[in-house]
Amino acid sequence: MKSSKMQILLGISSCAFMLASAQAFAASSPRSATPMPVIQEPQAPPAQTAPDQNQTTNPDTAKSTTFTGTVVKDGEQYVLRDSSGSVYKLDDSSRAQAFEGKTVKVTGRLDSNSKMIHVDSIQGMAS
Repeated sequence: MKSSKMQILLGISSCAFMLASAQAFAASSPRSATPMPVIQEPQAPPAQTAPDQNQTTNPDTAKSTTFTGTVVKDGEQYVLRDSSGSVYKLDDSSRAQAFEGKTVKVTGRLDSNSKMIHVDSIQGMAS
């Protein structure tokens, strides 16, 4: 009987020692988590009716593309603000002035370096 009590006491003591050791090890190890990289979606250019057309940074060789948005005044210049909130300069402010505050369809070539649309045409759209 004495031997079985001794075995039980020894077993309980071993378990308590292992539990205390595990807690001490967890407390001493660093808890800094490795930060996960944030993957951001690239901002889309203004809505286009022909998304398969390539846009290049040289406006002389780029194909015309259609953009939609609202014409707003920015200082002395008129710009196109698309549905995502991106703003694009318009190289022909005199034509854009007539459409201030209106939703339009602009056909032109985007110079992505300067975010300027070289306007071919501007047409009002039904709101």
